[in-house]
Amino acid sequence: MAIRPAFLAFTACFLGFLQPSAVWSACAGPDMPQSDSLEFTAVTRSDDFFRPALPADVKGDSDRGADDSSVWVPPDFDPWAYAFAESSRLQSRAAIPRYDVAVNQQQVKFFVDRFTTSSRDVVGLWFRRSPQYLGMIRPVFRSKGLPDELAYTAMIESGFNPRAVSRVGAKGLWQFMASTARLYGLRVDRWVDERLDPEKSTVAAASYLRDLHTRYGSWDLAQAAYNAGAVKVDRAVRKTGSTDFWTLAGTKLLKRETKDFVPAIQAVVVIGRDPSLYGFESNGPTTLPEFDHVTVPPGTDLQKLSGTTGISYQALRSLNPTLIRGITPPGKAWDVRVPSGTRETVLAAVTPRKKVVQSSSTGRRSVSGDLDVHIVRPRDTVASIAKQHGVSVGNVVRWNNLESGDSIRPGDRLRVTAQSPSAEPAQGGFR
Repeated sequence: MAIRPAFLAFTACFLGFLQPSAVWSACAGPDMPQSDSLEFTAVTRSDDFFRPALPADVKGDSDRGADDSSVWVPPDFDPWAYAFAESSRLQSRAAIPRYDVAVNQQQVKFFVDRFTTSSRDVVGLWFRRSPQYLGMIRPVFRSKGLPDELAYTAMIESGFNPRAVSRVGAKGLWQFMASTARLYGLRVDRWVDERLDPEKSTVAAASYLRDLHTRYGSWDLAQAAYNAGAVKVDRAVRKTGSTDFWTLAGTKLLKRETKDFVPAIQAVVVIGRDPSLYGFESNGPTTLPEFDHVTVPPGTDLQKLSGTTGISYQALRSLNPTLIRGITPPGKAWDVRVPSGTRETVLAAVTPRKKVVQSSSTGRRSVSGDLDVHIVRPRDTVASIAKQHGVSVGNVVRWNNLESGDSIRPGDRLRVTAQSPSAEPAQGGFR
């Protein structure tokens, strides 16, 4: 049994040989300075590379640990396989560029102070919204090789409001201008604006931020370019000869909005590491509302769909914010979102009505021609059906042999045509 802990010690040494960069990262970063006005030292990094070192008496007692029978090792333990798997995991983690917060910069301290005092109410609202959007954004960013902290860019851009619209026409969670949105694969036209789709716009924002980081090699400059545009940042870099954001922020080459944008993001990153430390709550919903998908015909009007299904129009609009006219685009079928559990109802409403022919195989007189049929849906009444098809209530009652007081039920088939058949249908109509 004593040899297996020795394998573990060997594995640790082997990992140290494979991963010098991970150890170096823990030592290379600048120390976080103390602040006279703000308690930044209470904020700790969540990164595994920044765990505190073991106490000296534990770290130096390797001889005793080698013979410690309390250390359990699986019978099939393979140190080489373990070392390789752990090395691969660390390499994948190390591949994500770090996001450093310049806590010693006066502007970052200024915004932390501002967000926790004069702007506390609005920032508190942002943090209450944050769980459901951070839970959606972070996996997308990780898949693109971006650090988690970049998700707070959306907090400063829109306050995590996916319907936000700026005075210059930027829209959505990530405040894309139309031209940039199209460049990154979002549809923006007279019918559809996918900047208002949180999931799709997040994928586009991740690609955009990754491209900007590739261009500048700095998250500060990438975020500055996200706000001001790459052309303005390029010009500032060219004129100053510096690729340091804080140097550029000290000139007149960037607008005040851009100079504030980067430190404001870093301030909410600091607060977001432990919102409760600053008196904020982030206990809102952790996931976006659930919904079903239904493919509907071209030009489907959500207002009419609401009327035929009994689903709230506001709920349909809320789930389909990209349909800026409340109507699906012409020309092809469209995938709409509907409240969870309502898919079958919507499918019944959008399924084309078929012509029904009564045969005379039973010996009854047949109806010549085809007859339009209405399939009764929840909340339908004889009056609402008559109004929908432009016929009188009396005709609906007469065509379907409805006696006074007869009720209709979802799934019933009612004749609603004004065409006069050669003979009356059989008793019970089309129900």
